[in-house]
Amino acid sequence: MARCLIGCGSNLGKRREQLDRAVELLRFMPGVALVAVSRFRETRPVGGPVGQDAYLNGACLIETDLPPEDVLGMLAAVENTLHRERLERWGERTIDLDLLLYEDLVVETAELTVPHPRMATRRFVLEPSVEIAGDLTIPTASCTVRDLLDNISVSHPLVAVVGVPGSGAHEVAEAVADATLSRLVRAPVPLPAALPPGSAAWSQTLSSWARPLAAAGWHDEPHGAIADFWLDSLAVAAADELPRESLARLEAELDAVARTTIQPHVAILLVADAATLEERVAFSCRQADRWSNVFADVTRSGVAVCTAPDVAVATLMRMQERLVERLRSREARSPRAPKAVVVVPADDLGRATAEATAAVEAML
Repeated sequence: MARCLIGCGSNLGKRREQLDRAVELLRFMPGVALVAVSRFRETRPVGGPVGQDAYLNGACLIETDLPPEDVLGMLAAVENTLHRERLERWGERTIDLDLLLYEDLVVETAELTVPHPRMATRRFVLEPSVEIAGDLTIPTASCTVRDLLDNISVSHPLVAVVGVPGSGAHEVAEAVADATLSRLVRAPVPLPAALPPGSAAWSQTLSSWARPLAAAGWHDEPHGAIADFWLDSLAVAAADELPRESLARLEAELDAVARTTIQPHVAILLVADAATLEERVAFSCRQADRWSNVFADVTRSGVAVCTAPDVAVATLMRMQERLVERLRSREARSPRAPKAVVVVPADDLGRATAEATAAVEAML
């Protein structure tokens, strides 16, 4: 029997009755044993259209011999029984049931993502989950559900908007900081340009990036801080430029710097497809704006992006793959990676900003 954590919520109609009814339907499902149900909490809506009523949110723990895809289908059947309508993303609903965890399984398909891709920053999910299943493990983060709640409960948390040049990290970070009244922390200097092996520029950039994150001078305002960079991005970018020995030294420097700086509690990972990056590279060449220098910085052998956009896009895609691995892979995850990682598609920056803002607001 696999243990499954289910998130549940309602903000339309008779909320408590609908949640109780959903729990009873789960209790009598074949192949399911209801283990625990949390208290229900009233929470404000996060994301979605304005003017929605408050939610009642909770969580339940079940044991089942059903595979994860069948659990998802079972939850959809309960929602349909209680007249759930899907008219608008993050809109009002009579009932909402989410499969948060299925043992320590990681599933990423078009129909199902487990662990739930946005639970790591959602206080309205984590608080009831900790009440009944705080020791369950988050396989993609190597921590427990309770650790995730503690992670977003620190004073003045740091959220890093992470992405390769062209993903929109700078723009999204600025917009999220403005929307959430957070302090914006910008990268003091861009990534180094292609340099001879052994150049000190990577170390100098690391020192520069670490300065505004120094733990000794960290702020304690309640709204937190939004950074448009992550220190580990330097090692990601340097992987194409430095020989193995120099790269190992840079990793060791990152370890040392991590002991004296604030590491991000949350990463908003912007992921762009090749077509999006190609379009933005072409735009930077036409406009000759500030992106041009940044794109040129990450191409190999100092090749200017405007003369070789295909080289730039290939380089950025390799960087992005390594960045995803550092943040999310069980095998290659960086020891400095934050516990909470929310992946946001970067093809539409307006939508990416809305999703990133909702992820930060859900921490409150």
